[in-house]
Amino acid sequence: MEKEQEQENKKKQNFRKEVRSWIVCIAATLAITLFITNFVIVNASIPSGSMENTIMTGDKLIAFRTAYLFSEPERGDVIIFEYPDDESEWYIKRVIALPGETIEVKDGKVYINGSKKPLKEPYIKEEPVDDFGPYKVPKNGYFVMGDNRNSSNDAREWQTHYVTREEIIGKASFRYYPSPKWIK
Repeated sequence: MEKEQEQENKKKQNFRKEVRSWIVCIAATLAITLFITNFVIVNASIPSGSMENTIMTGDKLIAFRTAYLFSEPERGDVIIFEYPDDESEWYIKRVIALPGETIEVKDGKVYINGSKKPLKEPYIKEEPVDDFGPYKVPKNGYFVMGDNRNSSNDAREWQTHYVTREEIIGKASFRYYPSPKWIK
C-alpha cells in the first residue's frame, strides 16, 4: 500500500514538473515573440496601391526596426513610418530626398539640388504628370514618395512635407505573401 502511495506521489510530481516545463516554455516563447515584434521587426499588410508595382495592395511584408541603428536611411530605401500629419497612422513610401537636399519635380521627373539630370527611378509604375517644388528638406527630415506617383498620398501632398528620423519605424526588406521577394 505504501509503495502504491509512493508511486502515485511520483506520478503527481512528474506531472507537475511536466506542466511547469510547458508553462516556462510557453512563457519564454511569448517573451521572445514580444521582444522580436516590438524591437526587431514590423509585420505589415499593405492597404493601398501607392507603392505599386514594387509592393501591391494586400502584400504582407517584414520591415526591420534595427536597420537604422548604425546607419541612416538612403535614397531609394522603402521605409515604414508614422504619418507626420497623424502619427497614429503608418505609411510606407520610398526615400527620395535626404536631409538638407532640395527636391523639385518637373514634368513628373525628380531633380535633386538643381541637377540637370533627373533622378533614375526604374521602380516608377507609370509616368508621373505633376510638378512640385523646389522644396528644401529640413536637416532632420526625409522626403518620401510612392512608386505609383499618380495615386500616392505622399510628402508632396502633406502639411508637413517630410518625415523625421524619429518617425521612421523600419526599413521594408522582405515580402513574404503572396510570394517571397526581397524589396529593392
